Amino acid sequence: MKIQLKRPLVFLDLETTGLNVATDRIVEICVLKLNLDGTQDIKTRRLNPTIPISPQAQAIHGISNEDVAHEPTFKEIAKSLAQWMEGCDIAGYNSTKFDVPMLAEEFLRAGVEYDFRKRKLIDVQNIFHKMEQRTLKAAYKFYCDKELEDAHSAEADTIATKEVLECQLERYPDDLQNDITFLAEFSTRTEFLDYAGRIALNDDNLPVFNFGKHRGKPVAEILKTEPSYYDWMMRGDFTLDTKKVLTEIKLQIGTTP
Repeated sequence: MKIQLKRPLVFLDLETTGLNVATDRIVEICVLKLNLDGTQDIKTRRLNPTIPISPQAQAIHGISNEDVAHEPTFKEIAKSLAQWMEGCDIAGYNSTKFDVPMLAEEFLRAGVEYDFRKRKLIDVQNIFHKMEQRTLKAAYKFYCDKELEDAHSAEADTIATKEVLECQLERYPDDLQNDITFLAEFSTRTEFLDYAGRIALNDDNLPVFNFGKHRGKPVAEILKTEPSYYDWMMRGDFTLDTKKVLTEIKLQIGTTP
């Protein structure tokens, strides 16, 4: 089933130096743009992360430090990538938890403005887990009846994710609407203000901390009663995006960071 679009839809997948969104970097990116007329464009690019690739990550994606030593850095391609993705909604597999936060961090480090919060974000993994509880390889076999060759290469995973979403729309016509807004809401679990999920909205629509000793407590309350907590987070190993969101909340409650 073809995906009904109101804006172009970008499917993306990243291979990285590791799993820490705050400190790791992208070594390979694939972006598949599904256009309104049904055509698609795909861009795959290896990148020099400027830091070593962890042995654990290399064991998964097979990309070595030598493989990317002479590739451009993310900063060198950031502006053109942002322009190419402008006006598109975003889809991926486990993307709201990893790929989107990682890519957002890279854009922030490069000083390039790209606000994912203005996009509809579809996480195909969340749809799959709500329906079947499996992995991408199993999802591809289950929905598309195909074996996923070259798993953990960015391009193979990106193309598989796009095909899985199309098959999900066909398989669950009574549960899924072929509508980007619906799919974005359906595939989102908890509503987070930051991509790393450190700050969430509670049932009263108030920002609360989603980790540590203040888990579940209103951010505004903690910043007022324990102002040193803000300083600790700003110095800590949190993502640039989390720090940006925290600062915005601090400014909204009338205190100066």
